[in-house]
Amino acid sequence: MHTPLDAYEYESKRLAPYAMHSRDTKGRRHSEPEHPYRTAFQRDRDRIIHCSAFRRLEYKTQVFVYHEGDYYRTRLTHTLEVAQISRSAARALGLNEDLSEAISLAHDLGHSPFGHSGEKILNELMKGHGGFEHNKQSLRIVDHIENRYPEFRGLNLTYEVREGIAKHKTEYDDPAFEEFGTSSPTLEAQIVDYSDAIAYNSHDLDDGVTSEMIDMESLKEVKIWEENYRRIKQEFNNISSNILKYQVVRAIINQQVTDLVEQTKENIKKYGIRSIADVKNFSERIVSFSKDMKLRDRELKDFLKKNMYNHYRVKRMEDKAGRFIKELFDAYLGKVELLPPNVQKDLKIEKKERLICDYIAGMTDRFAIQEYKKLFDPYERV
Repeated sequence: MHTPLDAYEYESKRLAPYAMHSRDTKGRRHSEPEHPYRTAFQRDRDRIIHCSAFRRLEYKTQVFVYHEGDYYRTRLTHTLEVAQISRSAARALGLNEDLSEAISLAHDLGHSPFGHSGEKILNELMKGHGGFEHNKQSLRIVDHIENRYPEFRGLNLTYEVREGIAKHKTEYDDPAFEEFGTSSPTLEAQIVDYSDAIAYNSHDLDDGVTSEMIDMESLKEVKIWEENYRRIKQEFNNISSNILKYQVVRAIINQQVTDLVEQTKENIKKYGIRSIADVKNFSERIVSFSKDMKLRDRELKDFLKKNMYNHYRVKRMEDKAGRFIKELFDAYLGKVELLPPNVQKDLKIEKKERLICDYIAGMTDRFAIQEYKKLFDPYERV
């Protein structure tokens, strides 16, 4: 049988000196004995995969609500794509793949139903009661809401995974937590930030073209698309439009991940990063795209915002989602007896507004729609 010592020895031989070695973890909030053959970060990954919030991601919106079609990405498929990209990049850089994977799998646990529109309306409804932000909710889930162990609440994850969730930083995310201070997160966590952006750019392109919200002809104004499109078209003369789309998206992912790895290697060398302490004490993010890729990435994001995220079909769903969530919230707030008994019992330990927010945020799109019908459709069974 393997022992943690075998795993630690394997890491010491394989990982770069600036990687986060599992034996150096700051540990868990509640002390636990080590596992005989899994490292601390491997155990975190497994706890996340087996938790209720992770399973619910299957029916939570990425851009398209689940019933619009089986093809489109959900929060779960997005999360798996982020995990795959982060593992590949972490391996190429000599980083701890298990840590990057665990953070990736947990980074969206706190998303409300109906994507960012759901998050926005919940934040407005919780004004004066602590607000709502999905990274903070992700940490709240793994620290408190998941209730699976007799000794403690939450999943009791390691400090490094919790810090990676708390300091997840993208164009849409930049939460602040006093507990984790202002030091930079591990390179493994920084990799997840970029993996998240690479994943959602590429799959939103794919879903946008498939849904016909985006016309492939209009993508010619986007440099990273046009260059790969032209190259693949020349290489495969009679390629079908569907396969062409897949191959262009695939090429963009590969191009961005390759650029990320190469530029990060340069940054590590340039800044003299030789240890995990160097990473934590460096004031800026070390993981990054090259200047050229930053421009291409910005152009792609701007295109998606203009042509997809502001598309009238998306806006209609956002408006509908806002009404679903607001009316559910107001109904529960006005009469807590409408909440299930297993939720009501926590009123002894939670403020009413936060309890309702937690309950709604944990809903899938499907459950929220069904609950709305049960409360407001007189012909629906309750």
